[in-house]
Amino acid sequence: MWWGTLGTIRPFPNFHPDRDAADIQAALERKDAAALVRILTNRSNAQRRAVAQSFQDETKQDLSGALKKVLSGELEELLLQLLMLPEQLEAQRLKAAMAGLGTDEETLLEILCSRSRKTLQEVAAVYRQMYNKDLEKELKAETSGDFARLVVALLNKAVTAGSVRRDVQALAASLSGKKAEAGPWINILTSRDSDHLDKVLMELELETGQTVGQLVEKRFSGDFRLGLRVLVQCIQNPEVYLAQRLLTMKTSLVQGIMVSHSEEDLLRIRAAFLRLSGSSLYSTLQKHFKGEQLLALQAVCRSED
Repeated sequence: MWWGTLGTIRPFPNFHPDRDAADIQAALERKDAAALVRILTNRSNAQRRAVAQSFQDETKQDLSGALKKVLSGELEELLLQLLMLPEQLEAQRLKAAMAGLGTDEETLLEILCSRSRKTLQEVAAVYRQMYNKDLEKELKAETSGDFARLVVALLNKAVTAGSVRRDVQALAASLSGKKAEAGPWINILTSRDSDHLDKVLMELELETGQTVGQLVEKRFSGDFRLGLRVLVQCIQNPEVYLAQRLLTMKTSLVQGIMVSHSEEDLLRIRAAFLRLSGSSLYSTLQKHFKGEQLLALQAVCRSED
């Protein structure tokens, strides 16, 4: 598990998976969506998996399959996401971002930029298990040019030592020609730890007299510019970037981010959301969702700020 300690969902005290499994079975028979929401949003991921196992042992049914028979639409999707392992959810989100005619580049970037190398290795392994496809090959097929190079480098990111001064000089030099060079930005921003990169970007801003965001906007274009923009935001302040994503209140995006960060850092994202919008995430959800879906999202969010 990758979870930290700034999540909104914590292990439920006095936990009895067999009792929860029985309660879920009764709720499914009554088609009581509110009861399903109450149980599944008040258990940690590990506890939900224990409940699913108890349910299967008792009923000989898969809990996800049983939920699909009773629920539908966005609430069904949300509760099924809660039953997934964290890396399964991120693999599913990546697959969805590459499905169909268009590619959702920003969701690809959100996951690749905000997750560690270890996490992405776990996601890639699960992706192969779930879809019998190689994630790197799929990403290459969906992207091209410098953007493809960036995406692959993000998937395979590895921390190597570097000199802050030399990295600043390399980035500054890459911008000095008529056409900015993508290579140094890809190589440096995907191969250094966050503390090192914070120093590099700060010194680059002091040297050029412009923010890194301004430099990226002026000197690069297209998907590669978007990729660098997201990567820089995730280096400098990932919770602010994720809060900005939540401001859209797009259902798939809200559910994906909230569930995937619910046991990791959703408290930080909530705080950033409040600073950005002047309203709490909890209250904002109430303006855009309703019914059991609202109950579920607010339960994952947990409380007002």
